[in-house]
Amino acid sequence: MGLDDAYANTAYIPDGESFPPKWAAAAAEFRDKVEGAELDLAYGPEPRQRLDLFRPQGEAQGLLIFVHGGFWRMLDKSYWSHLAAGALARGWAVAMPSYTLCPETSIAGITREIAKAVSLAAEAVAGPIALTGHSAGGHLVARMLARGMLPETIAARLSHVMPISPLSDLRPLMQTSMNADFKLDEAAAVAESPIFMEDRVDCPVTVWVGGAERPAFLDQAGWLSDAWGCDLVEAAGKHHFDVVDGLADAESEMLARLLG
Repeated sequence: MGLDDAYANTAYIPDGESFPPKWAAAAAEFRDKVEGAELDLAYGPEPRQRLDLFRPQGEAQGLLIFVHGGFWRMLDKSYWSHLAAGALARGWAVAMPSYTLCPETSIAGITREIAKAVSLAAEAVAGPIALTGHSAGGHLVARMLARGMLPETIAARLSHVMPISPLSDLRPLMQTSMNADFKLDEAAAVAESPIFMEDRVDCPVTVWVGGAERPAFLDQAGWLSDAWGCDLVEAAGKHHFDVVDGLADAESEMLARLLG
């Protein structure tokens, strides 16, 4: 449909098709060597309502929750475990949830699932909570700031939220073939679009996007920054598939901003 190419990434990234298998291999290797991982913790009854929790040595300084992308239709937590390395080295615990995919559920349904996942992880680890997510995951962590989405006691612990290359206005996606799975109409798209969230939890927010991303994703990031009046960082030279790499590096600017 009209905007399919605008939201396509793989064809515009050198060797783009190689990234998912490389992520999966790096994540599996990380899980094999990390100690004390708590895998497949259930936050609900459905098969994909599971999260992995990685704890640092000693008492955790706080909790980082990473929500994966894939246009709410693909991938799961098993592709991203290695990204926990940076926060763990800084003394933070890391939780990574999977979630039911479209069209089995709606985007609104996924939002509610992530709220449950955040709540479960927050019960397991004390201290501040930082939220980050990539692409569709960026949308989902932004939605957690809607007043009432999380219990007040958990929302009060939020220290920083970083949507990475987020989808912040879902209306353009109605003009893609993916909407056969999303089943968005105007009302549903507006209701799930972070740019229209006016009643939000007061929490520092940084929108992060790769400087070499597709124009549609640069636009989406800019729209969220403008709507919320929050910081926008364009990471020079980064595209949609490597923009998350800073999460694995304890010394990265990304983690310094996110965890303080």
